[in-house]
Amino acid sequence: MVRLRTVKRAAGGGAGRHGADVSAGGAAGYGEASVHGAVAPRGGARYEDAFAPEAALTLDGVTRSYRRGGRSVNALDGVSLAVPRGRFLAVMGRSGSGKSTFLQCSAGLDRPTSGTVHIGGTDLAKLSEAGLTRLRRDRIGFIFQALNLVPSLSVAENTALPLLLAGARPDDPSVRERALRVLDSVGLRGRADDAPSELSGGQQQRVAIARALVTNPAVIFGDEPTGALDPATATDVLTLLRDAVDKEGHTVVMVTHDPVAASWTDEAIFIEDGRIVGRLDHPDPDTVARTMARLGER
Repeated sequence: MVRLRTVKRAAGGGAGRHGADVSAGGAAGYGEASVHGAVAPRGGARYEDAFAPEAALTLDGVTRSYRRGGRSVNALDGVSLAVPRGRFLAVMGRSGSGKSTFLQCSAGLDRPTSGTVHIGGTDLAKLSEAGLTRLRRDRIGFIFQALNLVPSLSVAENTALPLLLAGARPDDPSVRERALRVLDSVGLRGRADDAPSELSGGQQQRVAIARALVTNPAVIFGDEPTGALDPATATDVLTLLRDAVDKEGHTVVMVTHDPVAASWTDEAIFIEDGRIVGRLDHPDPDTVARTMARLGER
């Protein structure tokens, strides 16, 4: 059983705005001493001796290496993190920092070179490719910037697609009712029989969220889910994700470059050169933007 060490604030640091960790160098959440180990539970308290099975997502010493130009390059370099159930986490970093590789390894889309990833108590390294496929289908929800809705299916059928892929019968009334309940939670029950093309971009993104929620997943991963949306529509989507955490107890891990989007989360982590180099509890847009700017100065 993996034991993750407790996060300690950097020497000389204190609490910044919104409970942010502040390193000795003065940058909120910036500095190696403040970032490794278990993610803080909501409310700012620290885990003491957090165990992986108590978390929705756990990474322990995860490294992902690639061959480039005849040499080995680490896209992830010894990342350790535990995300408690019912938490909204933002993953931030510059282009090429490793945040997309973090998402891919965390969600079972790619296998680490070393280290372990657990979804709940399931060690992904012990799963076959077929087992990983089942886990992604049944226990993980995905929300991408590219919505990947099927044009020939109705809104309800798109929402129910993970259930149908798992073997549910299309004519089973419980499948449609489950899809309708989730569509109701995102305000689209009345559009269940419409085609995706009849919806606005924001409404289509809501369908993607409903599809991610329909299996009651252990973790929902979002890859820039508001990246192509206008500010008002992005606010609607972030409200739905926030409600999924606060009202339904879901765990959401969202890759984003947007400081405003990050401010909706419980915590933001910052990745640079494949390592977690900073973290903010209850981030606000200004502090996130300053932290990102400091990453650019490294």
